[in-house]
Amino acid sequence: MAAEEATHRPPTTPRPPATSRPDVSVVVPVYNTLRYLRPCLDSVLRQTIGPDRMEIVAVDDGSTDGSGRLLDRYAARHPGTIRVVHQSNSGGPASPCNRGLDLATGRYVFFLGSDDRLGPEALERLVAAADRYGSDVVLGKVVGVNGRHVFSDVFADGNAVDVSLFDSALPWSLANTKLFRRDLVDRLGLRFPEDMPVLSDQPFTLAACYHARRISVLADYDYYHAVRRLDARNITYHSRIEQRLVSVERLVAYVAELIPAGERRDAVLRRHAGLELANLVGDDFRHLDRAAQERVHATVARLVRRHVTDRLRDRLDIEARLRLGAVTAGGVDDLLAVIEQDNGRGVPATVFAGDRWHAGYPGAPARWTDVTDVRADWLARLDTVDVSWVDGHTLTVTTRSPYPGFATAAGPIRMLAGPVVGATRMDAGDPTGRTLRTDFALDRLLAASAASGQRHPVRAEVDGGHGRGGAAVRAPRLAARRPRLLRHGARLYGVAATVDQRNGQLVLSVVPVTVGQLVGRLRRRGRRGPVTAQTSGRGPATAQTSGLGAETLLGRHGHLEVGGAAQVQPGPLRRADQPHHHPGAGRAAPDQARGVRVDV
Repeated sequence: MAAEEATHRPPTTPRPPATSRPDVSVVVPVYNTLRYLRPCLDSVLRQTIGPDRMEIVAVDDGSTDGSGRLLDRYAARHPGTIRVVHQSNSGGPASPCNRGLDLATGRYVFFLGSDDRLGPEALERLVAAADRYGSDVVLGKVVGVNGRHVFSDVFADGNAVDVSLFDSALPWSLANTKLFRRDLVDRLGLRFPEDMPVLSDQPFTLAACYHARRISVLADYDYYHAVRRLDARNITYHSRIEQRLVSVERLVAYVAELIPAGERRDAVLRRHAGLELANLVGDDFRHLDRAAQERVHATVARLVRRHVTDRLRDRLDIEARLRLGAVTAGGVDDLLAVIEQDNGRGVPATVFAGDRWHAGYPGAPARWTDVTDVRADWLARLDTVDVSWVDGHTLTVTTRSPYPGFATAAGPIRMLAGPVVGATRMDAGDPTGRTLRTDFALDRLLAASAASGQRHPVRAEVDGGHGRGGAAVRAPRLAARRPRLLRHGARLYGVAATVDQRNGQLVLSVVPVTVGQLVGRLRRRGRRGPVTAQTSGRGPATAQTSGLGAETLLGRHGHLEVGGAAQVQPGPLRRADQPHHHPGAGRAAPDQARGVRVDV
């Protein structure tokens, strides 16, 4: 089968004979990650499993930033542990992963991104679990760093010895950042498809999980720290669209060939339809040129008609269901009309046809817009109309429903930013009962982000006469807001409300910031002017510099970007976990976080 040929082939390079076989080989594909490579390698070298039980196989895929030289220095200092291979740039991670896999000698293999890092006990715990339970695949808890988003539902129920690919959240966690039994990899001849520019780890992981005797999940420790690179130039949706189209089409075809048609295939394709396919026709679609829009539309429509069954359609989240329905309903202009409704005007009105409810999108067919059976999800669709700081401790999100009987029909309502539940109440100033105000406590957001920072998508949940439902909270027309810098414990964080440009969802971003990062970014693009930043939890640690004076923004992916006019104020920094005291005369106003601050 074509999909199997893409991922199953004999090793191209014979593995060297192992006189003392390590328990685990850590394969690290490397391309231009110099800033992050040292902590990545150090995190492996410090593993409690010890150097005698592991090896590191690092493959330099034509780096031009000095990463290859750093690898060579590490290999010279750790000759029995680190092996380095250099090759010409291949254009993607599949080739270096395959090269590292060919050279690995361990009983297990683990793939580690060169900008990520491991918890100190990660490998020891993973190998012990695999040996104890006889697991072919072990997934350890993944946490995001610098606001990187991680699908974490698979870890919600704690440790699980035996997890099914088909009745769990595992399909949403298909990155190759897992421990794989080498015998399974060799028996199946698994390799990464080098004809997929992106998403190439998913066929490898899918095949391993599909054929595994046992898959285990460990949620009792932070095993893998997935780092969002703050120094990377964002590769835009437009520049990668052709790569994404090719890769998504091959990925969906691979799933269809790997898993027979039926509920089990739908359980896996639910992720690919709801994420990869839906993202192709996300809000960014409107920024493509017309020719690219036509190609995307044609590809998505073909894949939906071929692979999305009625049962799968009914299991999709309401956002993905309605957007993919718009694709199958008509042409590019029909899809653009739906996107414009979502992005520019907000949730459409509900259209009633007898006892049936329909989402009032223009042109979409009734079988896709019929939301009767998911009315609770439909009622949970809210638009953000305002985000404001109430004081130094609270961020208030104001949302509104277009449904006239919302207050009665929705029932009790919860608003969540990631795992943090806000305090929600009806806005007394709206006599129609369609406006909500939700207070999110900053100390809870900061605590939920730990030391690594997180992006917390905002979601609404209802539980009324139409049942329980939920939906992402979108933010049409919400203007860009400046973040506020706050200290929690000994750490400084940038906190802001941002909008995910792919899907229009409101996100509360919490990103750790060091004085050096703040000063460096301001210096690179700012104007001259002094600033003082104090970050220590025990006493002031002051950094003064000139060349500052730039507006600091949390960008679309939740990291600090610089540009514009200055709004930075010196002074003692308020800690988010300190009790609030109203200032007296001559002091800052109650809604000001004192110290280095950028207002929302």
